[in-house]
Amino acid sequence: MHFLRLLKNIIIGKPLNAASPQVKEHIALIAVIAWIGLGADGLSSSAYGPEEAYLALGHHTGIAIYLAFATAFTVFLISFAYNQVIELFPSGGGGYKVATHLLGPSAGVISGSALIIDYVLTIAVSVASGVDAVFSLLPTWWLNYKLEVEISAIVLLMVLNLRGMKESIRILIPLFLGFLLTHLTVILVGILFHVNNLASILPNASAEASSMSASMGIFATLAIFLKAYSLGGGTYTGLEAVSNNVNMLAEPRVRTGKFTMLYMALSLSFTAGGIIILYLLWHAEPVFGQTLNAVVFDKILAEAGFSHHWLAIILFFEAALLFVGANTGFLGCPAVMANMAVDKWLPRQFRELSGRLVTQNGVLISGIAAIVILLWARGRVSTLVILYSINVFLTFSLSLLGLCVYWLRVRKEKPIWWRKFIVAVVGFVVCASILVVTTVEKFTEGGWLTVVITACTIGVCFLIRKHYREVGAQLKDADHLFASHFKYTDLDSANLIPVENSELKTAVFFVTKHYGAGLHTLLWVQRMFPGVFKNFVFVTSGEIDSEAFANEDVFKKKYRQDLNRIIEGYRYFCSMHDLPSSGYFSYGVNGLDELIKLSEQIQIDYPDCVFFGGKLVFVDENWWTRLLHNNTVNLIQRQLHLRGMQMVILPMKI
Repeated sequence: MHFLRLLKNIIIGKPLNAASPQVKEHIALIAVIAWIGLGADGLSSSAYGPEEAYLALGHHTGIAIYLAFATAFTVFLISFAYNQVIELFPSGGGGYKVATHLLGPSAGVISGSALIIDYVLTIAVSVASGVDAVFSLLPTWWLNYKLEVEISAIVLLMVLNLRGMKESIRILIPLFLGFLLTHLTVILVGILFHVNNLASILPNASAEASSMSASMGIFATLAIFLKAYSLGGGTYTGLEAVSNNVNMLAEPRVRTGKFTMLYMALSLSFTAGGIIILYLLWHAEPVFGQTLNAVVFDKILAEAGFSHHWLAIILFFEAALLFVGANTGFLGCPAVMANMAVDKWLPRQFRELSGRLVTQNGVLISGIAAIVILLWARGRVSTLVILYSINVFLTFSLSLLGLCVYWLRVRKEKPIWWRKFIVAVVGFVVCASILVVTTVEKFTEGGWLTVVITACTIGVCFLIRKHYREVGAQLKDADHLFASHFKYTDLDSANLIPVENSELKTAVFFVTKHYGAGLHTLLWVQRMFPGVFKNFVFVTSGEIDSEAFANEDVFKKKYRQDLNRIIEGYRYFCSMHDLPSSGYFSYGVNGLDELIKLSEQIQIDYPDCVFFGGKLVFVDENWWTRLLHNNTVNLIQRQLHLRGMQMVILPMKI
């Protein structure tokens, strides 16, 4: 055990103290770091988004300048719209919370499920694309090991993210900056070398558009342009990542989030728009086995007199940024899963923080799911891109629709509501249009599989929530049954009977806010051991999960008061029956560890004590119930038994 713990600390890092302000400052992301960690996904899409849009124009590439303008405009439009999301939801959650709170839980689970699938595919597509770029510079016999390298890259990213968000980003900073520097340089050089042709781009585009309208009609012309514009929609993926992770930004979060969105919008619009302009200026044509970026960059380097080796460097950083973009999936997916777990759409284990203050279950599931998809697709980017192209615009559309509804609701309270409403409406129309066109165009090519996977995920979420609601209703019935014994509103700490002699036989109960379950265990002990126990001690812990950690109130008096109130509720019941009692509570990242620490202290304070815990026993127990309900009480019993402490588990049938 000691060796395994040491190995874990070496690989993942030592546990951090969630209650320490210094720790929060350590893991909080300033705008520049957040831009690198969360904006890389969007920026890396410039490696394939502009190319797909440009090639979709076919022989009508003369109007591509309009694509460049439309792309830059759309990037800023979505970014400004998501600034509203950051303002309204400064604790994070992004598209999921927007849809949930503004359109309803059903819309929320659709948006959240779409985001989960999108982030998993982000990991798979980015890693596969990055490895393809690297292997294009290597001998062909290396291709036999491409899939193994892709899986290894995902595992490495998993480990980095298990160590913590900021640590994973710091390692990737040089790669991000290398991409920016090389691509900024090649775009500027490419434009400067053909700067004389810039003046003719717009007249040529206008002439091309007029010729198309005359020969095939204005509607057909618009259809071709809108198809190309929609199929280049991958360029905008990743813009939602900041709003999903606002809770991890440095204070003031909203201001940091807006600066991060500005950096993302400027860098992505310049890169994507600049690359499309390069295609026009250098008359880019596809070459078998090469990306359009590689073709154009090679032309620019040759004419500028640079060595051909510089192309390898540029493509290396392009591949590297794709790996950084994959890391965005590891940041975004666990955050969405944690928010959905808080609302009981997913098992509660996804909201739990590890000792490194990361939602490790979400990181692990994201990585494992990405590996499974990679194995299924055999690492083929063409297959993965089809799966990847739909879900993000479903989330965009729902989020922007939610903002439209919100501004209409509060229009009487907000004098300048119409400005933000216009941004939201235009954004919704744009994103909904891209969603419809992309789904129709790519449905038969494999897009149907994304729809099926997302629908299955939504169905599973509804089943999970249904189960939690049924169990919660039964626990509430038990709470009401036992609540008839006393009025909780009459609770007065001054009337509680304290423990006078801690040497007497003591019963210690692990309890929660569900008084029915706790008092059920207490009464069972009284029936089984009448008159044996003279003292009664109640112990509970508060778990600082992903939701609570983002809330500053966790570290203030309110959290302690809530826990103390739970304890006093049980003590009040004991005092009504002339039973001396006491209570202990604590809170931390790992609720189990906190309970074990409290138990060790109780063993010292009450040497002659026996611990008791209640466990829900389902009439039809199966793997499903075991998955959705953690075995905390069994784990506590094992830990206490290993320490030579006595514990008894009593059942409560559900």
